[in-house]
Amino acid sequence: MSVEVRLDQGRLSRFLRPRGGIVERNLARRTARVADIARSLAPGTMPQYIDWHIEEGARGLQGVITCDHPATPYVLEGTRPHIIRPRRAKGVLRFEIDGQVVFAKVARHPGTRPNNFLGQALRLGR
Repeated sequence: MSVEVRLDQGRLSRFLRPRGGIVERNLARRTARVADIARSLAPGTMPQYIDWHIEEGARGLQGVITCDHPATPYVLEGTRPHIIRPRRAKGVLRFEIDGQVVFAKVARHPGTRPNNFLGQALRLGR
């Protein structure tokens, strides 16, 4: 007696990957976990700007995590040392150092090191 089993890849894929199915729920759970890790690693107010969703991609479902904070590229890639000047031609810069208010025509920013909190969250969330 012989038994033959044939797998129809299309049917199997449609069975496993419908919207709201097992695969999407598992992907959503894993994506939410990575987004939570990213929120814990993000500096300042950036955690408030981190969101996630599931979308249909070229190779199936994908979990997408975004950070819409305006400074995100500067934090992820870092900045080089640079000079900060007032926005208005005759303006001055005002900031606090050790509780003292200081005014200056220019400030020399030392730059920042990259902080790839999104990549780190992805590595930790696996």
